[in-house]
Amino acid sequence: MAPAHDPAPAPPEPPAPPDGSPLLTMTGITKSFPGVRALDGVDLDVLPGEVHCLLGQNGAGKSTLIKVLAGAHRPDAGEITWRGKTVQLTSPTAAMTLGIATIYQELDLVTGLSVTENVHLGHELATAGFVRSGAARTRTAALLARLGHSEIDPDTLVHDLSAAGRQIVSMARALSHDVRLIVMDEPSAVLDPDEVDNLFRTVADLTADGVAVVYISHRLEEIRRIGDRVTVLKDGRAAARGLPAHDTPTREIVALMTGRNVEYVFPERSAPQPGAPGAPAVEPVLKVEGLARDGEFAPVDFELRPGEIVGLAGLVGSGRSEILETVFGARKPTAGRVLVDGRPLRPGSVPAAVRAGLGLAPEERKAQGLLMLESVIRNVSVSSLARFSRGGWLDRGGERSAAHRSTRELSLRPDDPSVRVRTLSGGNQQKVVLARWLLRGCKVLLLDEPTRGVDVGARAELYALIRRLADDGVAVLLVSSEVPEVLGLADRVLVLREGRVVHTAPAEELDEHRVLDLVMEGSPSS
Repeated sequence: MAPAHDPAPAPPEPPAPPDGSPLLTMTGITKSFPGVRALDGVDLDVLPGEVHCLLGQNGAGKSTLIKVLAGAHRPDAGEITWRGKTVQLTSPTAAMTLGIATIYQELDLVTGLSVTENVHLGHELATAGFVRSGAARTRTAALLARLGHSEIDPDTLVHDLSAAGRQIVSMARALSHDVRLIVMDEPSAVLDPDEVDNLFRTVADLTADGVAVVYISHRLEEIRRIGDRVTVLKDGRAAARGLPAHDTPTREIVALMTGRNVEYVFPERSAPQPGAPGAPAVEPVLKVEGLARDGEFAPVDFELRPGEIVGLAGLVGSGRSEILETVFGARKPTAGRVLVDGRPLRPGSVPAAVRAGLGLAPEERKAQGLLMLESVIRNVSVSSLARFSRGGWLDRGGERSAAHRSTRELSLRPDDPSVRVRTLSGGNQQKVVLARWLLRGCKVLLLDEPTRGVDVGARAELYALIRRLADDGVAVLLVSSEVPEVLGLADRVLVLREGRVVHTAPAEELDEHRVLDLVMEGSPSS
C-alpha cells in the first residue's frame, strides 16, 4: 500500500529568531526511495550557537534528513544554504569541509586504534610523508581538554573506553576539523545519568563557543534541559518548526508526532483472546520469571499462551531487543529463568531454545538472520537439516520440497526456492526467515522489528501472516519501534522505559498517545 500524500496543514510558523542570520537553512528538501517518499518538502533552519532538537517517531524522516545534511544522501529537490550561500553537499567530505560533522548513534570509531589515531583518522598530521605522532597526541589532548575530558589518555585504545568516552572521542574528531555545526543522533541512548550530565556540559561549552548542535532524541526531558528550539517531523514532513523547547507542552509535541499519512491495515483479532476473560483456560507455553541482565534490563515477568501476540513497546535502548535475545539464549541472563511448557531452558543456549520450540527473526535480518549468498532453500532448511540427513548424506530433494511448501504457504515471490536470498525484496526476505521457523514447527516466535526495511505495500501481507500464525496456535512475542504496529498486532502490550516495564495492558485499552506518554515520561507501574 503506497503512502497517502493528502494535503497537510501548514506547520506553525517559528518564532522570530534572535539577531543574526541562520547558520544553516534547508528549504523544501525532498528525498524518495523505491516505494516510499522519505522526505516531502522539509524545511529546517539552525542558528549559530543553538541546540536545535529534531523529534519524530521512527520512520518520520529524521535519519534521511541528517544524511542529506551529512552529504551521505543527495536530495531529489530543495535547497541548502550555509552561511548565506547556496551549497551542494555532494559527499560527507564536502560537508565536513564546510564545517558540518555528524555523530551517528552507531559510532564509526576503529576500536583497535588509539584515541589519537581515531581523532586524526583520514587527516593525519604529517610532514614530508612522515606522521607527526607527537604533534597529533598534543593536539588530541588539547581537544579533549576543550571538551572537559582531559582525564582521557590520548594513547588509550578506543576499545578500552566506556560508551561515554567513545562519544567524547567522536566529538573530538569532529572538532579536529573547523566545525561550526555538529549533528548528534541519540547521543544519550547508551549513557547512564552521570554520563548524560557530562554530555550536556560538553554541549553547553560548544554552543558557548558558537558551535551549533542539531540534537536528535526521543527523550522529552532531555529536550527541555538542553534544547533551544524544536522541529518535529512526521511522515517525512515538518509538522512543526522552531517550537520553543522549554515551553511547549509534552501533549502538544506528542500530538504533533502521532498523526499519520500511511494507512496501516491490521487483520481482525479472533475473540476472545487467550488469557482474556471468557476465553478457554490455556496453559502458557512460555513463562519468563524475573529475567534480567545487568545494565540492560531490570527483572521482567510475563507469560505467553498459544495463539497470543504480546508486544514490547519502547524506545531504542529501552531493553526490548535485549529481552528477546535473552529469552532466545543469545544473551545469558544475570537473574531469572525462561520456561517452555513448564520446563526451564538452559540459560544462554540458543540450541536449547531451538530444541524447545523457539524461533527468532532478528532485527538485523541480513547480518544475523539470513545467509545472503545462499538460496532460499538453504536459508529455510538451515535449522532443520537433521531431518533431511540420510546415512550422512543430505536428501536434497526432500530439503527442496519441504522448503518450497513452507515458502508457498507464505506466498513468497518469486515462487522459486532456488534463487539467492540477496535478490529478494525486504518483505520477501522476512518471509524466508518466517518460513524457516514454520518448517521447524516452532511453538514460540520472537519477532524483532519484523517490518523494518519492508515497503509499505508488503506490510499488510506480513501483518496478515503473523496473525494467521497466531490463529494456528503459534505464540508470538513482538518488538517494534512503531507504536501503531504494536497496538494493531498485539493482544497485550508491555511498555518499556529505560530497561523497566512501566505498564502492562490489553492493546485495546491503549492508544498511541498513551504509549508515547509512558515511554517518554512514564514511571514504573503495574
